[in-house]
Amino acid sequence: MSDFSFDRLRRFPDVEADNLFAVDASDRLILDEAAGPLAVAGVGEVVVLEDRYGALTLGAAALHAARGIRVHQDVLSGEMALAHNAADAGLADTYRSFGLGRDLLANARVVLLQLPRNLAALDEIADAIRRFASPEVIVIAGGRIKHMTPAMNEVLLRHFGELRVSPARQKSRVLRAQAPIPSAAQTTVSTWPNCVKHVDLELTVCAHGAVFAGATIDIGTRYLLEFLDRMKTDASSAIDLGCGTGVLAAALARRRPALRVTATDQSAAAVASARATMAANALTDRVAVVRDDALRTQPEASAELIVLNPPFHIGSSVHAGIALKLFQDAGRVLHPGGELWAVWNTHLGYRPALTRLIGPTQQMGRNAKFTVTVSTAR
Repeated sequence: MSDFSFDRLRRFPDVEADNLFAVDASDRLILDEAAGPLAVAGVGEVVVLEDRYGALTLGAAALHAARGIRVHQDVLSGEMALAHNAADAGLADTYRSFGLGRDLLANARVVLLQLPRNLAALDEIADAIRRFASPEVIVIAGGRIKHMTPAMNEVLLRHFGELRVSPARQKSRVLRAQAPIPSAAQTTVSTWPNCVKHVDLELTVCAHGAVFAGATIDIGTRYLLEFLDRMKTDASSAIDLGCGTGVLAAALARRRPALRVTATDQSAAAVASARATMAANALTDRVAVVRDDALRTQPEASAELIVLNPPFHIGSSVHAGIALKLFQDAGRVLHPGGELWAVWNTHLGYRPALTRLIGPTQQMGRNAKFTVTVSTAR
């Protein structure tokens, strides 16, 4: 018998704080709305997408006896949290994790989805469900009302013939989509990733739907690019931490041909995007792209140069915790004298934290919105 309770779920190894939660009302609403379809789903016919910390997967297993659940979570810390929570509840054998594609969705009849805020991410997910799931698939997609928009309905209706919107409950709502549009009416080939040539930088950027900024280059990254030639000139290797589409890694590799570059991100979409960016710029043999939770798999005192444009939010919550986690890991991985170059919104005031977690920190540039700093590891 499973020892399952929503109250036992943790976010670990993601940032944990009193105002950050592992489960919310939208998780419970999705599971309640899916009770009927889950009751008749066979083994291996249930798919869970973007389950943040395991509430949907483990709720489906413990409360509705779903088995053979296939799960995709873009964020690696979410995968790890699900694994910890599943082990704690005695449900580790009820699910398997997959990438977003055929193996995840083939013949799926019930899909539970925490709606991403990014419409492009929703479009790529809906497209994959339409192409690979059973024609009888029912998608139960939910979220907090404050993060939902009518544009989400429009995205889903590009891929499904029927859409029903649930009444609100506890500031949450569910969208129920079914009748995927047949392949004869839409292409069977995915249009992702989207690739854009940036002539001013002589760089092609490729992006899957869930990656930050898409195939554009965000203004913080553009500012940090101005400092490439000043970054630890004697370094033989570098890490692009939280690489996103891999713009900084690609620019470093192109500007400094002798540099060995690693691009790392915990987002599966970011890793796939960065690999596509390297391929589009003939840099596959020069840049290694890996999926990692911060720098968990990197040895201590092993890096000479790290570049970072840190996020300032965790999921839908604005929170400094993720940046501090990245700074701390950078401090562990940099060898003495190694440099962290970071760009951040000036109002966030990260300089004291950078000095505390890494070492002496200098301001190297500042414009109307951003500050660029270099921190030298002790």
